[in-house]
Amino acid sequence: MKRRQSTEGRGQRTEEVKRITTPLTADIVKTLKSGDRVLLSGKIYTARDAAHKRLVELIDRNERLPFDISGQVIYYVGPTPAKPGYVIGSAGPTTSYRMDAYTPKLLSIGLKGMIGKGMRSEEVKKAIKKYRAVYFAAIGGLGALLSKRVKSARVIAYDDLGPEAIRELEVEDFPLIVINDCYGNDLYIKGVEEYKRERTDD
Repeated sequence: MKRRQSTEGRGQRTEEVKRITTPLTADIVKTLKSGDRVLLSGKIYTARDAAHKRLVELIDRNERLPFDISGQVIYYVGPTPAKPGYVIGSAGPTTSYRMDAYTPKLLSIGLKGMIGKGMRSEEVKKAIKKYRAVYFAAIGGLGALLSKRVKSARVIAYDDLGPEAIRELEVEDFPLIVINDCYGNDLYIKGVEEYKRERTDD
């Protein structure tokens, strides 16, 4: 895992940007902490709630999934159609709670990372900690810019779902922030607590 140092602000704060590559191993996941900035490269898979429902149904029937989920990252996105000459259309993140009902089961069979936006349920956060996984946030509203980090895209399952079909994406330096780490930390909660402390100090 490569790291990049950057300096920002009047206080010359040094911020580490971690470069990681899929598939995620237990060792990689252990290095990721809530609040870390990450540049992700490698293969990831798209899936929203309709595809998640089908994946869990396959698991319940002890049937094979359309891809090996062990160590993989799922991006909650339904990209728009690609314009001529482009790999993919706008690819901004979907609100993650729509996948909460299905996530613990996928984590239990080896899923290691998820990308979306918004908070996760307590059940999902417990499963992230139990199965040593990580939840990243992508920046909402920047779908067109994020799509430029996608180098290839192909449908691998559920073509009938259109934008919600499962796609295999090859990404390079896809910018993310760690929200929930495998130690039980939650950036959304931590951010509120830090804000309250700053207000008290003022």
